[in-house]
Amino acid sequence: MSGRGQIRGGVLLSRLAFVREQAGESGLRAVMSALTETDRVLVTDIVLAIGWYPFETQERLDAEIAEHLGGATIYRALGAHSATSALTTTHKNFVREHDPHALLKHIAQLHRLYKDTGQMTYDRVDDGTAVLRAFECDSFSLSDCLTNLGWHERAIEMCGGRNVRAVETRCRTKGDYMCEYTCRWDMGPVSIRPPPGRSA
Repeated sequence: MSGRGQIRGGVLLSRLAFVREQAGESGLRAVMSALTETDRVLVTDIVLAIGWYPFETQERLDAEIAEHLGGATIYRALGAHSATSALTTTHKNFVREHDPHALLKHIAQLHRLYKDTGQMTYDRVDDGTAVLRAFECDSFSLSDCLTNLGWHERAIEMCGGRNVRAVETRCRTKGDYMCEYTCRWDMGPVSIRPPPGRSA
């Protein structure tokens, strides 16, 4: 087991798909060639979506994606892409009620599906606000936290939230004992915008 926990292979596959959509096969080759040989063996299209892989491999892959696709601002888009992919296929049942709170109350379950360390909690503040907290999770990094913000924003949008704002109010990378995400939104008609990088 990795010293910083493990993540599902589906996380790696989602990142590869994002790079391919944004930069084509040549961009994907450039990212892959920058990885170590060990990581290249793990980060391939034969990786199993339900398999477990070292969190450090994801962290290094994220760094190369940012290096080749425009810097740290890409991380939120990476998270949004992951949410779109998961919530329109494997986990589409989580958005069927078109209610952000109905999705977010399952955040502990979703966390366990993708990470083998730590736990997440959900607190409803009011109709348009929720606070999510990750405790005792060894799989954390600045890039992962930014990706999480993008994931939460996109997921809430897919449940009908408008003007979604997700901010990290506490972070393990800054010495806090947990990562805390405050999500706010307005409600309106369900309208799913295209994923980042695509036109309507």
